[in-house]
Amino acid sequence: MESALLIKEYRAGVMECAHYGHISITDENGNVVYSAGDPHFRSFTRSSAKPFQAIPGIRAGIAGHYGLTAQEIAIMSSSHRSEPMHIQVLEQIESKIGLGEECLICAPSYPLNEESRNQWLRAQGEKRRILHNCSGKHLGILAYTQMKQADLGSYAEPEHPVQREILETMAYMAGIEQKEIKLGTDGCGFPVFSLPLSALSNAYLKLACPDLIEDPSTRSAVETITGAMNEYPLMVGGTQRVDSVLLEDSNIVAKGGFKGVFGFALKKERLGITFKVLDGSEEEWAYIAQSILEQIGYSNRKTIERLAEVYPPDIRNDAGKVVGRAEIEFKLHSPEESV
Repeated sequence: MESALLIKEYRAGVMECAHYGHISITDENGNVVYSAGDPHFRSFTRSSAKPFQAIPGIRAGIAGHYGLTAQEIAIMSSSHRSEPMHIQVLEQIESKIGLGEECLICAPSYPLNEESRNQWLRAQGEKRRILHNCSGKHLGILAYTQMKQADLGSYAEPEHPVQREILETMAYMAGIEQKEIKLGTDGCGFPVFSLPLSALSNAYLKLACPDLIEDPSTRSAVETITGAMNEYPLMVGGTQRVDSVLLEDSNIVAKGGFKGVFGFALKKERLGITFKVLDGSEEEWAYIAQSILEQIGYSNRKTIERLAEVYPPDIRNDAGKVVGRAEIEFKLHSPEESV
């Protein structure tokens, strides 16, 4: 199935960019109820998988074992921007688990948040592994690896027992066989999953509606993780990040990933939603999410208005002058309409 035109960007009335992609929306029975493009398009999950990667450790009891707070659990699902609040919580985790950032395999980095990066550079701070946007995930999995008494040095290898458990959990949540998931290597060095968007939508719906999870221990872990994400949305992304804005709504569980993939789900409506921008851009996430919510008639207008407030469609130049506009082009279709 061909990709759908999702957004066009205009400058001085002239179309400058066109962003194509795929959208998949599934219900509690695993059926695609709305889509644009190919709802079964295979995509790498990238960081949208982080809430699922946190499940095995929480399920095994690392929160009680190390005395972890909800903030610390939330940042284990994060793509944080190394704002001061993030660094503080990450260092708290290090102290509690007794492992330093030298154990992390993710690359030394500078903060991704512009203000935090400038402050860090003004203080002549050097790159650190803890500043990598995936460090929360790594610390959580290192904590589990240590508690499990597994090898710390190879914790990111696909054949490591913790990584095998993560793969098993990802397949279980998505409702597919492990063999249907293709593995690659993520930017942070972890295994990354390629699976159909519809399967990822099903997995996200289980995050939002854990009553759909048959295994009690997995269900409890999901409730702990998503509860922390909604309680501390800024830990999951950061200031003005799309997933953090959506998580301000207690009815939504959301997490973005690199290269244009995004997942979220609605609790009351019992819908799992994923989309992929094919050119890998993230700038369109908020526009796409806002339009999806509008098109399905989402009842919480405050969330839609909040997205519009934080991410207006105006395109501005470096001086802040409005020079163009982004416009939604896609319409969601039901399976009957797609025939």
